[in-house]
Amino acid sequence: MPPRVPKAASPLPSCQCMRSQCLAQPLHKRAIDRQRPISTYGYVQAKSLVYSKHGSPQDVLDLHTHSISPPHSNLLTLRTLSSPLNPADINQIQGTYATLPPFTTTLGTPTPSAVPGNEACFQVLSAGSGAKSVQKGDWVIARQTGLGTWRTHLQVSEEKVTKVEKEGLKAVQAATVSVNPVTAYRMLRDFMELREGEWFIQNGANSGVGRAAIQLGKRWGYQCIAVVRGRPGEEGEKLKSELKELGATRVVTDEEMMGKGFKDQVKEWTNGGREDVKLALNCVGGDAAMAMAKVMSQGACMVTYGAMSRSPMRIGASMLIFKDLKFKGFWVSRWSDQHPEEKKKTVDEILDLIRRGEFKDMPMVEVPWNWDTKKEELVHAVQGTLEGFRKGKGVFVFGDT
Repeated sequence: MPPRVPKAASPLPSCQCMRSQCLAQPLHKRAIDRQRPISTYGYVQAKSLVYSKHGSPQDVLDLHTHSISPPHSNLLTLRTLSSPLNPADINQIQGTYATLPPFTTTLGTPTPSAVPGNEACFQVLSAGSGAKSVQKGDWVIARQTGLGTWRTHLQVSEEKVTKVEKEGLKAVQAATVSVNPVTAYRMLRDFMELREGEWFIQNGANSGVGRAAIQLGKRWGYQCIAVVRGRPGEEGEKLKSELKELGATRVVTDEEMMGKGFKDQVKEWTNGGREDVKLALNCVGGDAAMAMAKVMSQGACMVTYGAMSRSPMRIGASMLIFKDLKFKGFWVSRWSDQHPEEKKKTVDEILDLIRRGEFKDMPMVEVPWNWDTKKEELVHAVQGTLEGFRKGKGVFVFGDT
């Protein structure tokens, strides 16, 4: 009998990228092990959270897989690095926000759908020959809201994004700069001329906007009364200490602010009332907003940028006639669309502060999004932003996508 010849080892499955001997490369083998589709002829496989009707996130969100063709002209193919979960994003899914993304079949969904998300930091994977301001490897952020950022990859024209210098930054920092810090910056600068030593008061002070306003106010020499929702025991005291460390002059709860002695207390803090409380930042509305108005100085301004209580503000005639208070609103999305160059300057200034360690991130809860992450995990994180006290802002952090 002829000698037995050993069988050759079974070949590894072929890779869709069609590069010779690519399976010898660990990166490609790991991709196959987790069954992540590999790009073919420049196409990129992507996953997006989508919704085809408005409602509660847990009821309407779905995870859709699709392909992105190679970019041409001034198109950019982007990989998402990080994207936050903002209240406005949830409101858009619910159908209650002022602007709503249109439902389309652009991504090949069975029914017309929209992608939620307005903020993100992206990395340029590839660029068309007409792209001039960015190149492969650069970081970019959305120039305007409504881009639809809760997805692993997307393709957009060059003018829809702005390059950011990534040196000294984390992706989550770049991803969260466009809304909350910019809102705080513009409200402190654009409505009343505060001089060093003068006061402003704000509710929702532990939010992203509130923490940014505290830090910017301290930097510019303003005094801040920070109002927060009451929390039990040590948790409440810890939050007060945390905000004071950021730069708040005084920290009180809603209940303390609405108590009988609060107006006299503010008078004591402001040197017998001789120092004006010239500005109020309001994201709550209702009776809580009116309690702030009672301690504002004559001719002061309240800027409303949210309505968490969903209660209307009942403004007394005496506030208008005798105190001449001004009540205005601010919507950062509209401001950004109307002042793109000023927004870029504001973003650049804040990012420089972050690089120098002079601006602290708000607490964040990172939500990993890898290629094999299940829809239920992503939707659970989105739904969780609506429930109770949170340990920090939810942020999608994209891994092996």
